Amino acid sequence: MTATISLRSFDSFAKMAPLFEQLEGWADNPTLSPIWLTALEEAGCATAEQGWIPHHLALYEGSGDAAKLLGAAPCYLKLNSEGEFIFDWGIARAAPKFGVEYYPKLLFAVPFTPATGPRLLLARGAEPMMARAAFAAAIDSLVDRLEISSAHVLFLPGADARSIAQHGLMHRHSVQFHWNNRGFHTFDDFLKSMPSKRRTQIRREMRAPSEQGLTLETISGEALDASMADVAYDLYLTTVDKFTWGRRYLNRSFFEIVTSKMRDRIELVAAKRGKKIVAGAINLRGDSTLYGRYWGAHEEVPFLHFNVCFYHSIERCIRDGISTFEPGAGGEHKIARGFQPTLTHSVHRFRDPRLSVVVADFFARERDALEAELASMV
Repeated sequence: MTATISLRSFDSFAKMAPLFEQLEGWADNPTLSPIWLTALEEAGCATAEQGWIPHHLALYEGSGDAAKLLGAAPCYLKLNSEGEFIFDWGIARAAPKFGVEYYPKLLFAVPFTPATGPRLLLARGAEPMMARAAFAAAIDSLVDRLEISSAHVLFLPGADARSIAQHGLMHRHSVQFHWNNRGFHTFDDFLKSMPSKRRTQIRREMRAPSEQGLTLETISGEALDASMADVAYDLYLTTVDKFTWGRRYLNRSFFEIVTSKMRDRIELVAAKRGKKIVAGAINLRGDSTLYGRYWGAHEEVPFLHFNVCFYHSIERCIRDGISTFEPGAGGEHKIARGFQPTLTHSVHRFRDPRLSVVVADFFARERDALEAELASMV
């Protein structure tokens, strides 16, 4: 690269948010909304006290008053590996063997959100390949200048990952289970695409809520009044408090902010017994993708999770022309409900060359095992 690249960092997302008026690639993805990202900090969820030190970056071609914005990236100096969903605990344990203090590390991600999206948001008119090359160079520079162990860019689109990895970063693969509309016009079309046994199973599971006296509805827009923040937060707690691995990453204040300011993007799929909400899922709705985020239930009802988190939303995706549904991390049980194994992508840079060699070997073996696992799923 011959152009001079300059960087500007921001210690809060609110300070970088005005740049978003010049950026592309975020309007269709609510997890990249300035409201969502600012709320995570203002509510005290993604802060230094929680291990997330905001270090958001803007990249410029040139310097001074003549500098031209290339793009911007949500970024944090991370003091732990909580809330990331691309797991590096083993690398963190191995690092001291090479005399490497693993934390802090540099993380380009949306906190607590395993959803696909660009991590470098391009300025209008920026040349993508040049901007991504500048991003890769900026990562190298920051790791060295800050004298930190590593940098990690999580859940970016595959094309972005491959482009950035061409400049020396390591490409890591993981798997989620996504639903894609393969020409379905009705829910019956979707069911017809599945083997007979699975169709029968889904139809049986879909009858369960009504047999238990429950109805399902999607609450969105103006119907998301102030009370819905409490409903959403209380549902969220039923799941995170139930399991030993659960963590209260989010708080009531966060739900209050986003349900009041993002009513056009947030949906609550509610299972009701009469007027009482007994279970629900909080989704984020983009123009072409639905993102499933949080599920919770005050009652244990057979197959209710599948109906609230999967079938109801698939039906709405088909009706509303939503092409992709990302229901979140994990869960091979989703295959039987119409979701497909889908590779997710991250890229990584490690400053210590010895640790870098070890991690590169691990990533290669991990990819081989993942490919074998995917082959066994289809």
